[in-house]
Amino acid sequence: MPDTLETIADTIRDEFETINAARDIALSRSRELTRRCAATIKAVHRENWEEAQGSLASVREAAQELRDGVAQHPDLYHSGYTQDALKEYVEAFATYSLVRGESLPDWTELGVTGATYLNGLAEAASELRRTILDIIRHGHSQEAERLLDEMDGIYNLLMTFDFPDAITYGLRRRVDSLRGVLERTRGDLTNSLRQERLQEALKGLEQRLNLATDYAAPSANAESEEGSVE
Repeated sequence: MPDTLETIADTIRDEFETINAARDIALSRSRELTRRCAATIKAVHRENWEEAQGSLASVREAAQELRDGVAQHPDLYHSGYTQDALKEYVEAFATYSLVRGESLPDWTELGVTGATYLNGLAEAASELRRTILDIIRHGHSQEAERLLDEMDGIYNLLMTFDFPDAITYGLRRRVDSLRGVLERTRGDLTNSLRQERLQEALKGLEQRLNLATDYAAPSANAESEEGSVE
C-alpha cells in the first residue's frame, strides 16, 4: 500500500511540474504578447502604418506561440493572464482595422474564443477616443465622425450580449466603461463641431463687415471731394 501510494504521488508530482513549467512559459509569453500589442497600437496612433503592419505580424506570431504552449493545458489557456494577453491581441488588430477603415478580422481568423474577441473589440473601440481627439485638435473632420460611428456601432452590438460574466469574461464591465468613453467622446466632438461653426460664422461676418467698409470708403471720399469743390 505505501509503495503504491508513493507511486501515485510521484506521477501527480510529475504532472504538476509539467504544468508549472508550462505556466511559467505562458506567463512570459503573455507579457511579451502584451508588450508587442502595445507597440502596435502606439504605431497606429502615430500613423506609422509600415511599422504597425510589421508589428501586427510579430503580434500574430507571439499569440500563436502562447496558444501552442498551453494547447495541452486547458486550465492555463482559460486562465486570466492568457486570456488578457489574447484580448490585447484582438485589440491590436481591431484598432488597426478600425482606424484604417478596413474590415475587422473574424474571431476564428484570430484563433480566440468569442468572449475574448468581444472584450478585445470593446477595448479597441475605447482606443478610438484617442484617435478622435488627435483629429479634432487639428480641426473637425468627417473622419472623426466616422470613427465615432464605429464606436457607437460596436457599443450597440456588445449591448446585445446579455450573458453571465462567467461566459463573457466580464464583458459587461467593459461595455459599461465603453459607454462612458463614448459619451465623453461624443460631447468633445459635438463641442468641436459647434466651435468650428461659430468660427465660420464669425469669419463670414468679418468678411461682410470688411466688404461693407470697402463700399463705404469710396462714398465718403466722393462726398469729401464735393465739399472741397464748393
